[in-house]
Amino acid sequence: MSDAVTIADIYKLFERTEAQFAEFQKEADRRSAEADRRREEANRTMEELKKQVQETTKAVNSLTTPLCLFIEEMVEPAVVRLFQERGIDVTQTMSRLKSKRSGAAMEIDIVAVNGSELVAVECKSRLSRDDVDDFVSRLQRFKVAFPQFREFRVYGAVAGIEIDQGIDVYAYRRGLFVIKQSGETVKIINDVQFQPLGFAEGV
Repeated sequence: MSDAVTIADIYKLFERTEAQFAEFQKEADRRSAEADRRREEANRTMEELKKQVQETTKAVNSLTTPLCLFIEEMVEPAVVRLFQERGIDVTQTMSRLKSKRSGAAMEIDIVAVNGSELVAVECKSRLSRDDVDDFVSRLQRFKVAFPQFREFRVYGAVAGIEIDQGIDVYAYRRGLFVIKQSGETVKIINDVQFQPLGFAEGV
């Protein structure tokens, strides 16, 4: 009798083990399915993020278009005429003049030049006080960055599609010409009494 009970107990234990294994397998399958679901969800999220980055990049690039057009289609073609009217007889222009000299690396959007005078022009979609200060700092190092113009008289000008309130006056007081959009062209808004500052003198 005791042997029969022992065998029965073994069968019951076996059945319980089988049931536990089946439950374990079921739970493992559930967790695997959950992991697959989360992996798929993560992949979808990543694809959505990539799409958002692409759309944001496209939007940012589109914001630069008005500035590019402003520089290329409005400011540069007009600078020779504008400065000749102000008694600075420049005759040619250069775009995006770059220097990589140590301590004086910089880029100038437009340079209008003749044989002895030069006007460096900074173009911004929106001109701020910080833009003016940064540009004046660069102008003070201009002849270090571009020693080929060491003997030139260097003037500065800032141009903006939008100009923060009071910044035109601030730039004027820093000795800069201020160029502003006017209809389909641009104009210098400094009054006729304005005397531009010569930058980097004595360098």
